[in-house]
Amino acid sequence: MKYGMNLLLWSGELNEDLMNVCLSLKKMGYDGVEIPLFNYDLDYAEWGKRLDDMGLERTAVTVRTAEDNPISPDASIRQAGIEASKKAIDCCHAMGASHLVGPFHSALGEFSGAGPTEDEWKWGVESMKAVAEHAGQANVMLAIESLNRFETYLLNTIADAVRFARDVNHPHCRIMYDSFHANIEEKDIAEAIRTGDNAICHVHISANDRSTPGTDNIDWKANFETLGEIGYDGWMVVEAFGLALPELAAATKIWRRMYDTEEKLAWDALEFMKAHAIVPA
Repeated sequence: MKYGMNLLLWSGELNEDLMNVCLSLKKMGYDGVEIPLFNYDLDYAEWGKRLDDMGLERTAVTVRTAEDNPISPDASIRQAGIEASKKAIDCCHAMGASHLVGPFHSALGEFSGAGPTEDEWKWGVESMKAVAEHAGQANVMLAIESLNRFETYLLNTIADAVRFARDVNHPHCRIMYDSFHANIEEKDIAEAIRTGDNAICHVHISANDRSTPGTDNIDWKANFETLGEIGYDGWMVVEAFGLALPELAAATKIWRRMYDTEEKLAWDALEFMKAHAIVPA
């Protein structure tokens, strides 16, 4: 098992202030960090070297917007989505990130007022096939994320994500399991994880209130035991949000502080994962 921390708790992009945070996370015992990928113009090769020097591995997270929506009826917007995700993959390759994760299958926070149409599903799959081909060439694994119905309408459950990945049908396109979204959308957490099975290549450990995992009402026993049952032995990355990034706080609807400090949250979350995760023999 590898344990990671999503840097979105502190910032929306890599910057000098994060270096001390990363050093602290390494001293705590984290294996790696998850890099926010919204600005594709940074020198990611240089950042990769700096994280290598710290002994920190990395994954990365990105999203798509209305301007580059892979399921838009406008072919030029769909193409913009493909190109944006390819740029994100190039950034991953440059900094040595093994996985690109997140809801980059469709625009975050954009709604039609109904579920996905057959055309939207087809466009999403076609777009992701092109992205997955590029990911294969860059040796980056895609982990498609299903989100709750208040954030997206294309993929809401693990069953949705599994079907989508199977339709894409590429070895570099798999899925992510996120405890926060599953807590909202899944009727049976254990069954959802079993449905994901070996399609799951990445896990977000996230509290129901987006603060410290283990201090919340999620059924962690079912989560950890069933991940152990399917033999999951990949990344477990803490995803928590706070008030440090106003635009992210607005997007995630966070306006009250629910932990003492970011560092204490990271420390407590790591101790919680190590105490409860079932590492396959």
